[in-house]
Order: sequence, then structure tokens, then C-alpha cells
Amino acid sequence: MSADPLPIVIETDSLTLRPWEARDREPMVAIQGDAHVRRYFPRTLTREQTNTDLDNAIALARRDGFHIQAAELRDTGELIGLIGINRIPQEIRQAIPSRPEVEIGWVLAERFWGRGLAAEGAAAWLDHAWSIGLGEVVATTAAVNRPSRRVMEKLGMQHDPSDDYQRPTVPEGNPLRPHIVCRIANPHADTGPRP
Repeated sequence: MSADPLPIVIETDSLTLRPWEARDREPMVAIQGDAHVRRYFPRTLTREQTNTDLDNAIALARRDGFHIQAAELRDTGELIGLIGINRIPQEIRQAIPSRPEVEIGWVLAERFWGRGLAAEGAAAWLDHAWSIGLGEVVATTAAVNRPSRRVMEKLGMQHDPSDDYQRPTVPEGNPLRPHIVCRIANPHADTGPRP
């Protein structure tokens, strides 16, 4: 039986990106229950849904060696939200024409918006993705979500219109159902011809 992977802790100038802890649950309930923060998602999350998501993230990090994690300010230790990479759930993966495997995502409390923290944390996670040999990472969001699209652009991700899709977890007719995919390839990957 193999041991759990070592916890991933990534530090940037402003952030510590780390595994979830019990103290993160209440702040995440507030963040995921905020209608403005969740305006590009079909709904806010209840306390139970948020806790289930955190439990799943912890379990998937053990299984895969990485998953969405807590993001806190280095100076104060205050939780600002979540940032990380994860394997795309099968239902979503099947809806995307190219069937990508790993995505990056973020959700931050509103008071931390506009400071470049999502891009800073996501860039650090991309560096980690390349260090473990991932060939590509995508990001998906509702087509109308301009703020997240701007973060994707800052990261150097390119919109791939051929991968635009209808999010199966969003009801038909909902303006948030059309989703876009942006992608970035590992700049260190060997892209030359194979023998």
C-alpha cells in the first residue's frame, strides 16, 4: 500500500497555497455562499455542499497528488479562497471536444479581487504542473465571465473556440451554460519529432 503523496505547499510573493485545514471551512462557507462571488456559477453553495467539496478535494489530492487547495495571504494567514489544479470530472471532460485531463481554477473572496492574486497563485500552480510533467492545463468558464477570462489571458492561456461546449451541470437555457476553454502547454515539454 502506497503512502499518501506529500502535501503540496507553494509560496509566492503574496500567497501560501496549501492543503485544506479545519480552520478553512467557515471562511469557505462564506465565500461559496456569496451570490456576487458565485455570479458566474449556477448557484451559491450551502454549508453542506461546501464541506462536501472540501472533503472531496482532500480525498482527490490524496488520490491524484494534487487538487484545488487553500490560498492564504502570506503576511496575515488570512484565507482568500481557493486556487489549484485538478483532474477534470468525467462528465465535464466528455462534454469538451478535445477531452482535456487537467484544469486550473480559482474562486476568491470579493475583497481580494483586483489585486492580481488569482493570476499570481495560478501562475505558481502552472509552474508546479510543469514540474510534475503535465503536458497541458486548461481553464474553463462561462463564456460571459470576463473577469476569469482576463486572468486566463494574463497567464498566457489561449482561447480554443473548437473546444467551446455546453456545461452539462448547468440547466439548458441558462446563460451560464455556454462555456469556453483556454489552454496552455508545458513550455518545457519535448515537442520535437519522436524517433
